Amino acid sequence: MTELQSQGLRLVETETGAPSRRGGAGPSDHKAVTVDGQTVMVPIHTELARESPFATDRDGNLTRDGESLKTIEFAHEPLFYQRQTEDGIPYWKIAQLHGSDVLATTVLQTCVRYNQRSTSCQFCAIGQSLEEGRTIKRKSPEQLAEVARTAVDLDGVQHMVMTTGTPNFTDRGASVLCESAFAVRSAVDIPIQAQCEPPDDPAWFRRLKAAGVDSLGMHLEAVTPEVRERIMPGKAQVTPDQYLEAFREAVAVFGHGQVSTYILAGLGDSREAILEMSQKLIEIGVYPFVVPFVPITGTPLEDHPSPDPTFMHELLQPLGRMLSEAGLHSSEIKAGCGRCGACSSLSAYEEESISDVT
Repeated sequence: MTELQSQGLRLVETETGAPSRRGGAGPSDHKAVTVDGQTVMVPIHTELARESPFATDRDGNLTRDGESLKTIEFAHEPLFYQRQTEDGIPYWKIAQLHGSDVLATTVLQTCVRYNQRSTSCQFCAIGQSLEEGRTIKRKSPEQLAEVARTAVDLDGVQHMVMTTGTPNFTDRGASVLCESAFAVRSAVDIPIQAQCEPPDDPAWFRRLKAAGVDSLGMHLEAVTPEVRERIMPGKAQVTPDQYLEAFREAVAVFGHGQVSTYILAGLGDSREAILEMSQKLIEIGVYPFVVPFVPITGTPLEDHPSPDPTFMHELLQPLGRMLSEAGLHSSEIKAGCGRCGACSSLSAYEEESISDVT
């Protein structure tokens, strides 16, 4: 799985299985595949994927350099994708299936930093899917509640992720997430993870919790100041130390293991730097969800290489051990990226460490 996520996958027919996701606010240009019973997101639209040693046909026969390996499965298109709102908006433009059982949405498909490359995150494509008509700018609380209820009823969705572009430099989207989470939880009993930058007032953590948010994601992406300033010059104005303080305040509200952060390996941070930051996070009670960077076509980093599988293995193996020793388990996160685990093979290393101990 680590090799697949670093090197991508060539498909004989790109439309096999559920539609792949292109563009958007987070990891993209992937397709959900199930390998040995675990669903993972594997790059298929990147230049690296087109040259990958891994290939598969529509029946899921996986090969590496032409040698047969095993059979993999593709996620099926969810039934809720066939529905639309009364005013004709397809449900899949409001929220999408991630992994095998996660409903994900970008509540606000704009960001105050995006239109200026001097401030925008160089890996982000939040505006692409909007420009190409694959989503809508603002998902109303009513729309999200309607789609969530249907996705649970028709497809057995187990938890939901709500992220947002940053609309301002005060609450940084927490207000939008509060009203969205409240509407969804009023309509259907589904665990929710909200994701935003650290708000200016820690009171927002209590408000998010009261609105029905079960876990919180605040994403560092890169861990060293020099990489953060180069890759995401606007977001780097919120320093790692400010994030650490926000993490402490958030853990006090959501609980040990219910706050997480996304770290993109391969942007320039060393293995040692990522592990050092991960140790600080783990000591606070934050789950560091480390994933291999995958370039998105059309962004300034579209030609930036993904990390080598060996680099990822040498990073995730000790991280999995650190998590297990600290009692932080992805399976115990109530909702969100860490619980899903499809964008990284970290959970497999975590389970491997648990097995070694037992």
